[in-house]
Amino acid sequence: MPIAKWCAALPLLMLGSASANAESGLASFYPGVGKKSEMTCAHRSHPFGKKLRVSHGKISIECRVNDRGPFIRGRIIDVSTSAARALGMIDAGIVQVVVEAVDEEKAVVKDAKADVKDAMAGQEIPVAENSL
Repeated sequence: MPIAKWCAALPLLMLGSASANAESGLASFYPGVGKKSEMTCAHRSHPFGKKLRVSHGKISIECRVNDRGPFIRGRIIDVSTSAARALGMIDAGIVQVVVEAVDEEKAVVKDAKADVKDAMAGQEIPVAENSL
């Protein structure tokens, strides 16, 4: 019987390790600090300026940390009104979400590779005559 329990738990263990930096819990929304249409959020520990991916159901958005909070037990993030509208949580007010940090380093490397590829697109590569 213990082997059957282990086999049943294995997919959950594998799924949990794939998103080790994600946290799940309740999200609420507030008028926000900053521009009215900006998608921002308040988080207790992520540094200001950090981009977070917030997912509710099948909808995911990216918002920037610009405030501290929430300070209500059980909630892990407060999102701005525009972010709440994008997540579809305006009517509910409080919803279950998954929050994970966006890996900006990979995006920067990807952008740099695209820039090099674009720069090289119109250039001919010199080939020595005796190399063919």
